[in-house]
Amino acid sequence: MTDGRLLRTFLDLVRIDSPSRSESVVAAYCGSAFEARGFEVRFDDTMSSTGADIGNLIATRHGDSERTLVLSAHMDCVEPCRGVEPVVVDGVVSSAGQTVLGADDKAGIAAILEAVDRLDESGAHTPALKIILTVCEELGLHGAKALDPADAAGDLCLVLDADGEPGGIVIGAPTHYTFVATFQGTASHAGVAPERGRSALVMASRAIAAMQLGRLDENTTANIGTVEGGIATNVVAAFARVTGECRSLLAERADEVRLLMDQAMREAARTGDGQVDIAWTKEYEGFLRDSDDTLVVIVSDACREVGLQPRTFTTGGGSDGNVFSSDGTPTLVLSCGMRNVHSTDETVHLADMDSIAALIVAVASRVADPSS
Repeated sequence: MTDGRLLRTFLDLVRIDSPSRSESVVAAYCGSAFEARGFEVRFDDTMSSTGADIGNLIATRHGDSERTLVLSAHMDCVEPCRGVEPVVVDGVVSSAGQTVLGADDKAGIAAILEAVDRLDESGAHTPALKIILTVCEELGLHGAKALDPADAAGDLCLVLDADGEPGGIVIGAPTHYTFVATFQGTASHAGVAPERGRSALVMASRAIAAMQLGRLDENTTANIGTVEGGIATNVVAAFARVTGECRSLLAERADEVRLLMDQAMREAARTGDGQVDIAWTKEYEGFLRDSDDTLVVIVSDACREVGLQPRTFTTGGGSDGNVFSSDGTPTLVLSCGMRNVHSTDETVHLADMDSIAALIVAVASRVADPSS
């Protein structure tokens, strides 16, 4: 670390309020920071799609190589994230306890800025650099989904947005479907003429009972999230609404489970003499790379160079990396040292952010010159 620069940058960032859809102030800070480092900075026109008060930040800078390294993080934080008071004790940063810290994902942003400074100070051969800082990631990857795929194109994209110790390399994440199902039955007085009614809640219950839920195999999960319906205890419920999801590292398995859940709901409505409308959404496509994939090897070797033990793993959650990968950019997601994210116990070790900055520098030299 150089004279506490990384820590100062991180503390600046977490002190800026940036809940989802209100990222403009932190975006202005980041835009100025990258401009000061010689980047061309712009914000895309995606506010109408995301509902944010600013677009995604895209910063680009030429290098000594025709190859391009894309570095990405997101600017929004989950609530409660307003008025963060960071506390530093023995190299560990936490919040005062009333808010999240915001290391998710400002640790990633701080590491990117520090890595750019170190590349400049080293005078090393560098690739072209492209920085993508997205909005509304925490609401469902909205910023990345609205981004023009060309803006994230490059030879390798590193998304700095996984928890755990540096050295972690996410090589697989699931294809994810969600649904909203609306069951329609027939209302009737539950005490006077229940036989005239057709309960939408019963249909929904039978559908759920027919589904396989939870962890279905090592790659696949399914879940029912919410069930609601009816208007009173003495009325046969004419309406029920069910939400749920399925996801799998194997796209064909995700499609199979989606079809089975869909069939269960339609059959329950049919046998209950009712109807169901099911709206499915593909939230994002998955990606899965072999541990000996060329890009994984590049990052693994860079880890060893800076004293990190590389470890590859898959995750059941999604990130902006899913979107960039599905759009055709070779993408890996890296662990950034953040722990207990989405809670007021969130922490990050300064040494871990330092390691991530060093790792980015090591990867950049390999992208610039693949033969090195």
